[in-house]
Amino acid sequence: MSLLSVRNLSHTYPNGYQALHDISFDVQAGEFLVIIGLSGSGKSTLLRCLNRLIEPTQGTILMNGTDVTHVSDAALRSHRAGIGMIFQHFNLIPRHSVVNNVLYGSLGSTPTMASILGRFTAEQRQKALQALDVVGIREKADVRADALSGGQQQRVAIARALMQNPSLLLADEPVASLDPATSHSVMDYLERVNKDLGTTVICNLHFLSLVRRYATRVIALKGGRMVFNGQPDEITDTWFKTIYGEEAMEVEIR
Repeated sequence: MSLLSVRNLSHTYPNGYQALHDISFDVQAGEFLVIIGLSGSGKSTLLRCLNRLIEPTQGTILMNGTDVTHVSDAALRSHRAGIGMIFQHFNLIPRHSVVNNVLYGSLGSTPTMASILGRFTAEQRQKALQALDVVGIREKADVRADALSGGQQQRVAIARALMQNPSLLLADEPVASLDPATSHSVMDYLERVNKDLGTTVICNLHFLSLVRRYATRVIALKGGRMVFNGQPDEITDTWFKTIYGEEAMEVEIR
């Protein structure tokens, strides 16, 4: 059974704009799947449908064989609890410590009053420190989040997502705000989460040099439609122009 199965998925926004058209694919446990495409191609909408931040207009999403397309209340909370999400702009609380920002990743499994008061258990704090170990910045645990570099903040965001013990980690343009050298550092830690922890990763990216380095499989979207599903080394110059347009030029991140 696939970890994730998407069938004939479409999404139309309230203003009538159709961002996704009839998308179908499977994801096996342990994959590092990268989604590519121009800005506005539907990449972010797709990820938000998968964790149900957005409800699909049509189609079906199966997680471990369970239909989660239109679940709500407790079933929706359960679905989201198994999926970590990393955003382009980190979404940390700047004036709070690094370890507290990581601990906030466990709010979904923390009693309401305890979460409001910020009362986390010793076990949760130890787990947060271990997550910081995974991304290589345990020594920054007591530093304010806004004192970190962009790359370090994104690593905190990865550690926060790990607090959920996710079976699936979604990363929406996680290196778009970072310089090239830092981009590889962040991607290395995502790869470590994938390979060492066995967490399945679906990541939106722009740069094909990163795609070829980290992806085990690639899906390309264009105008909300899937136009490619295959291996990174199958993206030839012809495919590149099909995905990005005849005038596009590839930019490499070293």
